[in-house]
Order: sequence, then C-alpha cells, then structure tokens
Amino acid sequence: MLYFIGAIMANIGILPSKGPESESLLKMQDLFTNVTIPLAIPLMLFCFTYKKSETRDQLLAMITGLAAVIIAVVAGYPIFGPHIPDGPRVAGMYTACLTGGTVNMAAVSKSLGSPDTQYALLNTYDMIVSFTYLVFIMAFGIRLARKFLPVKTLNLSNDENSIKEELNKAEENPYKGLFTTKKGWHDLLILLGVTLLVVGASAGIGIGLSKLIPGGSFMMFFILAITSISIAVSFIKPIHDLDYGNAIGMYLIYIFSIVVASMANVRALDFTGALWIIGFLFFMEIVSLTLQLLSAKIFKIDADTAVIASVTYINSPPFVPMIAASMKNSRVLMPGLSIGIIGYAVGNYLGVLIFQLFS
Repeated sequence: MLYFIGAIMANIGILPSKGPESESLLKMQDLFTNVTIPLAIPLMLFCFTYKKSETRDQLLAMITGLAAVIIAVVAGYPIFGPHIPDGPRVAGMYTACLTGGTVNMAAVSKSLGSPDTQYALLNTYDMIVSFTYLVFIMAFGIRLARKFLPVKTLNLSNDENSIKEELNKAEENPYKGLFTTKKGWHDLLILLGVTLLVVGASAGIGIGLSKLIPGGSFMMFFILAITSISIAVSFIKPIHDLDYGNAIGMYLIYIFSIVVASMANVRALDFTGALWIIGFLFFMEIVSLTLQLLSAKIFKIDADTAVIASVTYINSPPFVPMIAASMKNSRVLMPGLSIGIIGYAVGNYLGVLIFQLFS
C-alpha cells in the first residue's frame, strides 16, 4: 500500500518536479532513505533470540534452506544474469531478500550504492513473484510436500488454539502504549540511544576500513558493521528484553518504502531486462523450494518443517503464522520464526558476498 501511495504521489503532479522546490525535496528524500535503513537494522536485530536448535529437523531445515537459496542464485545467474542490467548488484540484493527480508534487501541496496529507483523496481518484482509463490504453497505446496515427505502426527485441537493465539498476537497493535505509558517512553529512549551508539561506532569502522582497504566501499563496511554489532548487542539481556524495537524498526522501513516510491517517476524508470529479472526470481524460488524438499527427503526432515523453512526464507518470518494456520500445525511456528531470525542475521553478509562473487 505504501509503495502504491508513494508511486501515485510521484506521478500525478502532487510533488514538485522542477526548480528549487524539487531540489529541496530530492535532498530530503535522499536524507530519509539514507537514514532510515541504518537505524532500522539495529532496532530489528536487538530483540532476536539466538539459541541452539530445539530439534534436529529445525537445524537441518535451516542449513539446507540457506544452501538451497545460495545454490539457486549461483545456478540461475549464468542463465539470467548476462541479460540483466547491473546483474551482480541485482543478484546480491535478491540473495539478501530471499534469505532475510525486505530490510536486508534495502540494507544491501544501500551498501552497494544501488539507486533508490532500482530498489523500488526490484522490490515490486519480488512482491509479485513471492505472492505467486505463497499462493502456490497454500493451494498445492503443503499437500504435495506431505505426499513426498514424512508427516508428524498433529494434535489438531491443540494446534488450532495455538495458531489462533499466535495470529491474534500478530494482529495486535505493536505500538500500543509506546507514547502513552512510562514504560513505552523508557524503552523508546533506551532503544534510540543504543541504536545511535551502534550507528556511530559502525560509521567509524566503515570510515577506517574504507581507508585501509583499497577500493573498499564505506557504505558496504558500514552496513556489515551495523549488522555485526547489533547481533552482539542482542545478547545483552536488558536491551534484548526491551519492547517495541522490532515495531519501531518496521515503522522506519514503512517510511523508507513510501519515500522510495515517491522518487519513482514511472516514465523515467528503466524496465530493461524486466522479464529476465522476473524469470530469475521465479527460477530462484522454484529451484530453492525443490532443493529444500529434496534435502528434506535425504535427511528425513518432516514435510511441514521443510515447507515452513522455505516460506520463512523466501517470504520472510511475518508470513509464518499464516502458513502454520494453513497447515493447522502450530508445531512449526517456533522453528519457522527461529529460522527467519537467522535469515535476518546472515542476509546482509550473503548479499554482499554474492555481489562480490559475480563482480
């Protein structure tokens, strides 16, 4: 919805397109897009819990799922990459997105110096293809996987209650009490303070490494430093236990989304290679799902865990409760969310690695 609103604003004459006003607006838009992502990453990573796998299947599904995405990208690039303008950067951004989520794609976009209009276009393609993938999973994928792989016995009555509870949590207003309670203000101020410290330290590291390493990109080192320091900070219990971090981080992503879309003049966008990009996305998602299921067959991972791992990588963790509800299996809720957390944590590294590989 935010992309849609931003694109309308950009293309029906609401925003100035010429003169000093247009230049001032562009500077403000650049400021918002450059500031929101570095602030969002720590806020979204502080609240995550990293712990050893609770089950063998969860650990194997996590490893094979990551491997499946990387293999799909590496296998697809020689076919589609040569036909895609700026192919290595596109591959890096999509790797980050398909292992983590939108925040990873945006972060890698910034770290690799991608134009904001390119990010908006690539994210639109991803939404179209990933939605198609999600519909396929819900309509056919779950049943096909259960025919192909072992199925663990489900206690449907208990599962339905657990899933309803999780879905109700997902529907709650995540900002409730943020500005109306003492705890809300307390958490907000500490989160913002720690985030600014992390961003400041990361900027220092980025500047230092970009000077030490010839040809090094400040933004790339900056984003990777933010990711690493934020993961380390997430182990500090008083900060980890603060509420609202993920919600505030997502709000910054919402701001980024509408601002990026407001910069996209449809008439000026370069749709060159659009069919090849969409084909590349379909290839990556189909191949990664196929490899995930084949790996599950080899390692005897149950059907629902294999499918939820694929969904959490390709569509990101917020879709896990919906797919668990479709499965009527609450047992996969925590494995799915835990796998997604790892994806958020490693997505930035993998995106930059794939870019460097194909460059």
